[in-house]
Amino acid sequence: MTLFNLKIMRLSGYAIISAVIFMLAGTANEINAQESDRRDVRRGNRQFKDGNYKEAVVDYQKALLRDSTSFAASYNLANTLYRMENYSEAKAVLDTVAKAAPSSGYASDYHYNTGNTSAFLKDWQAAVDSYREALLLNPGDLDAKENYIYARKMLENQQNQQNQQNQQNQQDQQGQDGEQDQDKDRNQKDENQDEGDNDNDRDGQNQDGDGNQDQQDNDAGQSPQPQPQISKQAAQQMLNAIMAKEKETQDKVNKEKAAVMQSRQKEKNW
Repeated sequence: MTLFNLKIMRLSGYAIISAVIFMLAGTANEINAQESDRRDVRRGNRQFKDGNYKEAVVDYQKALLRDSTSFAASYNLANTLYRMENYSEAKAVLDTVAKAAPSSGYASDYHYNTGNTSAFLKDWQAAVDSYREALLLNPGDLDAKENYIYARKMLENQQNQQNQQNQQNQQDQQGQDGEQDQDKDRNQKDENQDEGDNDNDRDGQNQDGDGNQDQQDNDAGQSPQPQPQISKQAAQQMLNAIMAKEKETQDKVNKEKAAVMQSRQKEKNW
């Protein structure tokens, strides 16, 4: 069995859906509109069978223009878009008939195809939920069982990867917070060191200032030394001694000069 094997709506079921619509129709114009709707859907089904998906899309869209509530046109349009690998649009079209699916007679196949489109869109949780609904309505659907198991495994892997990513992000955030805290601590230490250096500088300046002030205080506190006082008699004696010394020195100089002159006189006589 192939995973994501798309189930196509069987044409025989269209009569059942149309019968319900006919019961609600009240005028000939409405009945004619339903007949045109059926012709467009049948034409789209033939194009789909031949692999002409673009033409089939046009026919199904014409049917929806005539009757926007046509479950058959919306369902087969979604199947065609799915075959064209336009999964987003296919899922959007299926969502428009979600409320009508339970009473359509194709509820199980509707949930199966919704699971397929969700799986290709990597929305594994939605795929698991859709396959589960399909199995509740048709427990014997082997394709739904296989795809349900596969989607659950992919969902588990996705959740594990997400948890690992969350843990990695949390660790990265904690690492960044730790680095920021370390930076704050280093900055705080630097600031404290700068403050300590400034305090030391201020203390040194204060000590220098105190030392200078102390020296100034000491200098200012010292009184001039008193000059020794001598008596007049002692002063006269000192003066006499100085004059005597000078006279003695002068006499000695005069004697030396006289000796020199005498020596020169002798030399001249020769």
